[in-house]
Amino acid sequence: MKKKSFLYGVMSMLLGMSVLSGCGGSEQGSADNGDKKYVIGVTQIVEHPSLDAAFEGFKKALEENGFKEGDNVEYDVQIAQGDQSNSQTAAKNLVGDGVDLIFANSTPSAQHALNATKEIPIVFTSVTDPVGAELVKSFDEPGENITGTTDTHPEAISKTLSFVTDEMKAKTIGIIYNSGEQNAVVQAEEINKIAKEKGVKVVEASVSTSADVKQAAESLTGRVDAIYIPKDNTVVSALESVIGVANDKDIPLFVGELDSLKKGAIAASGFSYEDLGYETGLMAVKILKGEKKPSELPVQAPQNFELMFNKKAAEEQGVEVKDAWSEMGEFIEAE
Repeated sequence: MKKKSFLYGVMSMLLGMSVLSGCGGSEQGSADNGDKKYVIGVTQIVEHPSLDAAFEGFKKALEENGFKEGDNVEYDVQIAQGDQSNSQTAAKNLVGDGVDLIFANSTPSAQHALNATKEIPIVFTSVTDPVGAELVKSFDEPGENITGTTDTHPEAISKTLSFVTDEMKAKTIGIIYNSGEQNAVVQAEEINKIAKEKGVKVVEASVSTSADVKQAAESLTGRVDAIYIPKDNTVVSALESVIGVANDKDIPLFVGELDSLKKGAIAASGFSYEDLGYETGLMAVKILKGEKKPSELPVQAPQNFELMFNKKAAEEQGVEVKDAWSEMGEFIEAE
């Protein structure tokens, strides 16, 4: 009996050590994420400079905080090529693959991601009106599994349009946008509201795909004094078509973000999309580390924005560059 009791005692002691060892390993893994490898799903409605810059900023923030691509992070990137059906499929694919977090880059991308999951954390950016798009209840009260950054500054559109009316003396402004993009519709409404306050007319040209953009731009020829392109993924992806018409017909062209400004517009009030993506990445870091839930991170707006000019574009479109512009904003290097 004594021998048997001794054996039972030794076995119990070894079992206890094994359990303790297992618990210790688990605690260590929880503290520093151990050898866990993360898969981040990326859904983006289309490729264009602003969205691409936001993604680069996002990755930079993660890498600077210990989440390095090829080491402990893998990105599953799904580009919808401007197609809403593709965007829905992309979101479903990422959810089906069980990614650890979804980075939704654009309004439709975020909407489709949220429709696809109420469990996987989602951080969005390049979204103009997250409340109107029904992504969050309010900036301070995001959803249970979603939060992010908006690319709208409350004064951005009005500042650019003030320049168009005051400096260009424009009485009629043409806008091109995708009426199927909720973020573009919100901006079109804001443009019309500001134009009415300034006593100027707005001529709208709506498109459904990037293939429609050139014809829409041509339809404004002879009817407007200037063209303003809001932050519209469909139109911006085919911006070269608008620039070509503006240059050929000497129509001053204005845009809603700085990446498009560099390509061939005269002025824009904007900010760096890379910086915006970086801020979104910092939110993702807190979620991945378990420091915060999406519901605990308020939606953020751009911290800084300014009016900027493209001298080369102005000359291409027959507009005289004035010295006084340097007091209103800064000149950028054209592409």
